[in-house]
Amino acid sequence: MADVLETVARPVERLPRGVGVAWTLLIINTLGSAGAKTVLPLPRSVSQLITMGCLGVAFLIALALNSKLRVRPSAYLALLSALLVSSTVASLDLEGGFGALFRCFRFALFVATLWLLTRWWDGGIELVRHHIRAYAVVLATVVAGLVLSPGNALPFDYGGRLTGALWPLTPPQVGQYAAIVAGLSVLLWLGGRLDRRNALCALIPSIGILLLTHTRTATLGLVAGTVVALLSQWLSSARARKVCTGLLVTGLFVVVVLGGLVQAWFLRGQSEENFSSLTGRAKVWDALLAEPRTTLEYLFGVGLTDKSYDGLPIDSSWLAVYHEQGYAGLLLVASFLLVLVVVAVLRPPSPARACAIFLITYCLSASFTEAGFGDASPYLLHLALAASLLARAPAEPKETG
Repeated sequence: MADVLETVARPVERLPRGVGVAWTLLIINTLGSAGAKTVLPLPRSVSQLITMGCLGVAFLIALALNSKLRVRPSAYLALLSALLVSSTVASLDLEGGFGALFRCFRFALFVATLWLLTRWWDGGIELVRHHIRAYAVVLATVVAGLVLSPGNALPFDYGGRLTGALWPLTPPQVGQYAAIVAGLSVLLWLGGRLDRRNALCALIPSIGILLLTHTRTATLGLVAGTVVALLSQWLSSARARKVCTGLLVTGLFVVVVLGGLVQAWFLRGQSEENFSSLTGRAKVWDALLAEPRTTLEYLFGVGLTDKSYDGLPIDSSWLAVYHEQGYAGLLLVASFLLVLVVVAVLRPPSPARACAIFLITYCLSASFTEAGFGDASPYLLHLALAASLLARAPAEPKETG
């Protein structure tokens, strides 16, 4: 899948190779270091060293490419920087231990690297290609793990859902990456930036992997993001209208004819009570909201944690931000999401705008049952890509004389 993005044409200058390398390293950093059991035992300390090392190298590469520190204005990164400051202040009392300060340091390096890369944010789609290629390679390792060790790749602990057997990836992570590759590939093909053969080479394996993960969040995010992106091109593209109509008809057919299979896939063998409580998430959320807090904790949270409460994952971006960064964090997160939405609405229709709308919609839909808006994560990287796609190309310098 790594070579599925040989594009038809690129009307603007290609990015320096180092920018793509730095972006790929950022993606590796956000893969995480905890998940399913791997074929070869991988100590968490080793995987953490690898991911943090990738972040450090990404920062050094970005700094070498942009040694004069030329950055472009970005409301998204400005608000993300404010969130970093708020998180650091909340973490200084060490309520979450020294791990909170380490997470702040990682977050700072992540944001700094993105600022250095803004020099090449011009509304072009080259970063989209790097984004898909990197995640395609990650998915290829998942498939390789499935071939080498089906037992580890489809473990009983995860209900037989597809996991990473070479790198510790959970089913929601694998599902997210597959959904992103599938959605962006469709939109690049729709915009004439990817031929049909390569689009199918990316789409079919990604959908297959997504189905094997049984990840409801990623599936709904893919559907919502793709439909909204297509609707954004309804008036400007006959091709988008045909594809959107085809998807709606296909979806209606699947619901009516294959409703039982779809319901069984979504339930994943769970009881209705477990399904209605969002696999136990609701109990964690209720306990978190009922916890007594001081005024400062209400305002700024308890500092960055491992996105868990009482040993259980929070699995909600909004509640994780409320817990760690308080109402100030919620305000900042809502602000940068609102900025991205408004800018996307105001931009004229284009393949870059469609990809940005897909990424924003996907992240918004996934935010209710996945954490990731308050710290360095794939979701913030997806939104950074959306911000780069919505940036205006720098004006050409006027000739004098």
